[in-house]
Amino acid sequence: MTSLKCFLRRMMAIHRRAKEELQRIQLEQRERTEKLVETLDSMLDVLYSQEDALAAAQQIKELVGDRKQIERLRVECAAIRAWSKNNYLPLLWGHYRSHRQVLLRVIQSLRLETSTADESLLKAVAVVLSHAAKSPRYIETSSVDLAFASDRWKTLVVQDVKGAVRVDRRQLEVCVFSYLTAELKSGDITVWGSESFADHREQLLPREECRELLARYCEQLNLPATAKDLAGHLKNALLAAGQQTDANFVHNDQLSINAQGEPVVQRTKARQIPVSAVNLQATVVHRMPVRNLLDVLFNVESWTNFTRHFNPVSGSDPKLDRAVERYLLTVFALGCNLGPNQAARHMNGLVSSHTLSFVNQRHMSADKLDAARRELIELYLQLELPKSWGNGKTVAVDGTQYDFYEQNLLAGYHFRYRKMGAVAYGHVANNYIAYFAHFIPPGVKESIYVIDGLMKTNLSIQPDAVHSDSHGQTTTVFAFAYLLGIKLMPHIRNWKDLLFFRPSPDTRFEHIDLLFSESIDWALIERHWEDLMQVVLSISAGKVSSAMLLRKLGNSSEKNKLFQVAQEVGRVIRTTYLLEWINNSQLRREVTATTNIIEFYNSFAKWLSFDGEGVMAENDPDEQQKRLRYNDLVASAVILHNVVDMTRILAHLKAEGQEVVPEDLNFLSPHLTSCVKRFGDYTLNTARPPEPWLHDQPPPRKRPDMVPNQSVLPFVKEA
Repeated sequence: MTSLKCFLRRMMAIHRRAKEELQRIQLEQRERTEKLVETLDSMLDVLYSQEDALAAAQQIKELVGDRKQIERLRVECAAIRAWSKNNYLPLLWGHYRSHRQVLLRVIQSLRLETSTADESLLKAVAVVLSHAAKSPRYIETSSVDLAFASDRWKTLVVQDVKGAVRVDRRQLEVCVFSYLTAELKSGDITVWGSESFADHREQLLPREECRELLARYCEQLNLPATAKDLAGHLKNALLAAGQQTDANFVHNDQLSINAQGEPVVQRTKARQIPVSAVNLQATVVHRMPVRNLLDVLFNVESWTNFTRHFNPVSGSDPKLDRAVERYLLTVFALGCNLGPNQAARHMNGLVSSHTLSFVNQRHMSADKLDAARRELIELYLQLELPKSWGNGKTVAVDGTQYDFYEQNLLAGYHFRYRKMGAVAYGHVANNYIAYFAHFIPPGVKESIYVIDGLMKTNLSIQPDAVHSDSHGQTTTVFAFAYLLGIKLMPHIRNWKDLLFFRPSPDTRFEHIDLLFSESIDWALIERHWEDLMQVVLSISAGKVSSAMLLRKLGNSSEKNKLFQVAQEVGRVIRTTYLLEWINNSQLRREVTATTNIIEFYNSFAKWLSFDGEGVMAENDPDEQQKRLRYNDLVASAVILHNVVDMTRILAHLKAEGQEVVPEDLNFLSPHLTSCVKRFGDYTLNTARPPEPWLHDQPPPRKRPDMVPNQSVLPFVKEA
């Protein structure tokens, strides 16, 4: 459906260019407006100074000029009135005309359907297509129903032609395609046979099956099992959060409310790092052995045997001389962004560029790289030191920019980074290890991928809390995260601009009442609760992608009831969270610290991707996703090896009689770079014995290959 995506992008570009043209016109009209104001001011001076009406009229006539001058002034007044209300719709045709034939062919090739009871837009599409090749500009008004269009569009489309009311075929075409773009993005119009634009209802679990699973699902997540109970539970939780924040307001010296009703929270102070922790970190860093990246990969391979996941596409045993060695060399070459040619030049004949390319193309895939990295993560989770940093059940999510060549499907101009490139969206645990990362399309909201990444971690530890920045949250994401058993706790930059919703219209608070505006529509939640839970169960069972669904629900649609009920539930959850945010300084400190972890990881991973001046020189989308996973695999190996070395050093310190305060371990980090050699000649001696595992711990247990599980809940998978 590449052509359909191009249609959507082209229509959005047409609207953007029309808005830009309107802005240029308005700037050009400032001079006209100033002249008209001068003329009006002169006329007012005449009326103010001249008491005789006839004399005043004569002076005004002389001031304005003859009939041609009056007509010119009227034209300028009409132009100013036309463009003063930010109505750019009349300008769309000029930008649409050159793309008309291509856009028509795209729509003619699609089988459009509606997911609502309103078919007026589809009927209008049929009218447009039936008149596309006809020359008359105006058609009968009875042939098209404009119930879907706004009053501004109706004024432009329906015109008076020589005393008869007619529909302007050109403006109708632009109008219909503009609304079609919005409806396709919201999911109200679907495309038969498409994946991204299909009717999501056809991909959901049947209602009968959902009813059978619902009670067990709610019991496992400790959710009320009926619509009325859920609404009551959410209402009580929202009321309790408001009452607690209101009761603590007098004693909360970090929270105040200004005259405009805006909350003001003082900046949370960072934790004071003890001197003992600073000394411990300096000692550990000083004693860390310096290692070559290839030696790190070789040792980690001996502990985990992660290369067993690499094999030909057929799944047969690799008929490759020194397969493990060449797998490690390929991971190093592509994970560090050297590429096959540059890596082979620095390996002194150890391997050829052709072999590296062959192994990458024939033996590696994104899924195999994910499976290999899971081996490292599972071993990492067995170590004791990472448990000092976090339990691994809380993750931080964020996007980071990568430089790409511009002629690329994933490349685009990003408004946050203000440059061309692609965005890699990652999930990093609070114990510093990355769980999942992938490139996302340009121009989409990062928030829709928050849940999707958690569904693909496939680890023994399933995260249940997520920290993000402002771009990782919306009310819809709040709703689905809550119903999937995930606590979304973002660091929202302009959170004070968000609305706080009351539990009921008559609910009042003594100190914080100015924060609240509207109230929650509990009847809407109860009425469509079953529809919402059908979607949640389908996401949990892997029947539908959360990213695809959230992308469809990311655009407001009055007819989309699923969007409306998700918005309402999300308002409850987000308001509850914001009340907890302003009431709990420890929560603010925890969220800030965890969101900083992913920034540290992104810098660490890019430090390991050191060649090619930071530009990913690959234009194939599959290869781009693989390059990101290669880099994460190298980063995970270095992090794992750093923790093993740090564990040995700490054991030696204790054996030497030095006291190690457990709280000081919290300030250590495995993202150490001073102990890693990136440059020089790259050699790998597989004949030497690998470095042994930790002596005070049992050898790592070889896990059986894990079957990819798209479900968060085991019972849904079994069902």
